[in-house]
Amino acid sequence: MGDEMRIAMFTDSYLPSRDGVVTSILLSRKSLEALGHEVIIFAPEPKDPRQKEEGVYYFKAKSFNSYEGYSIPMFPTDKCHILKKLDVDIIHAQGLLFMGLRSMFAGRTLKLPVVVSFHTMVTDAAKFYNFTPLPNWVVTRLMWTYLKDLLERADSVIVPTNAIKTELQQSVKRMRHIEVIPTGVDTAMFNPINDGTAMRAKYGLDGGKVILTVGRIAWEKNLDLVLEGFKILHDRDPATKLMIAGEGPAKPHAKQKARDLGIQNSTFFPGFVPDEDLPGLYAASDAFTIASKFETQGLVVLEAMATGKPCSGINYRAIAEIITNNVNGFTFSESPDSWALATQMALESDHDVSVKARARAEEYSLQASAKKMVDLYMYAIEAKKKRIAKES
Repeated sequence: MGDEMRIAMFTDSYLPSRDGVVTSILLSRKSLEALGHEVIIFAPEPKDPRQKEEGVYYFKAKSFNSYEGYSIPMFPTDKCHILKKLDVDIIHAQGLLFMGLRSMFAGRTLKLPVVVSFHTMVTDAAKFYNFTPLPNWVVTRLMWTYLKDLLERADSVIVPTNAIKTELQQSVKRMRHIEVIPTGVDTAMFNPINDGTAMRAKYGLDGGKVILTVGRIAWEKNLDLVLEGFKILHDRDPATKLMIAGEGPAKPHAKQKARDLGIQNSTFFPGFVPDEDLPGLYAASDAFTIASKFETQGLVVLEAMATGKPCSGINYRAIAEIITNNVNGFTFSESPDSWALATQMALESDHDVSVKARARAEEYSLQASAKKMVDLYMYAIEAKKKRIAKES
């Protein structure tokens, strides 16, 4: 193997679906290819065959009714012959479920190293998407049994934050290797110099301060807390607006919640915002907020901070690791009053908070993350070779 690697990335979600995992894959591929490596995607086929992407290898899949936009590659298949023909150097499992299992099978069959990225606290989401007759606690226990086996078989496990590393090490005792490598943020694309005037005009946001949150509108994202907190803040200042950008299964509930709270005329749901419009959308806001306890990193927070926006975030897991309260942003507990206070402070914060927010985001550059990833791939390749030699 020369300096350039061929990396097979297995994922449970991919375009046209959009979530944090898909964004991380796209950013990682872009950064790795800039360093001269080749990234080959293996993903569940989309519902509409016209949405297939050239160069991606698809597994036949069934739509997941409980979570619109996702497919489950549950059908028997053999992609090992394709991997062998492509002469890949390493398999990187970006998904923990069906595709994580497939990546392990392929790695064992072809004697290739397998790296697993732990993007998602799937056990936290189980209660929202439990389609089995089993109680939630049983499903959670079964999932942890499966995850332990998967992560302990991986040549290396990647986590995006120290908070998740600590949590995993407490639950999974025999991982071979674990390393913190955050998904990089494009600090050139997301920048304080971006102009949000056009976005404000497009969505009718002029005439008051705007609070933004971006992401998949799903049950685990804790948007009820944002809406209930915004009700308190809005009662104090009716000119304030809330923008909830994204799509997802909980969107009808969120819109009804806004109506029930009487804030529907000041709460905007623009739907999915394409990548090219995101810099302007962040720039159009006065503050960013995130209440999700589900995040393993919270890339949208870093994008907002890179744009120089003061952020309010829940004091939990990855968000608490990124935002330092009263320094580069403001944290809140799980209460609407706490959210309203932290977000009001963000709206009223001085320029120093914006400068420090930008500086924090700059610590997560795309280039630095890609180089760490390459070093980890090299480690996993050598570790696999030594283990094979020892076993033979």
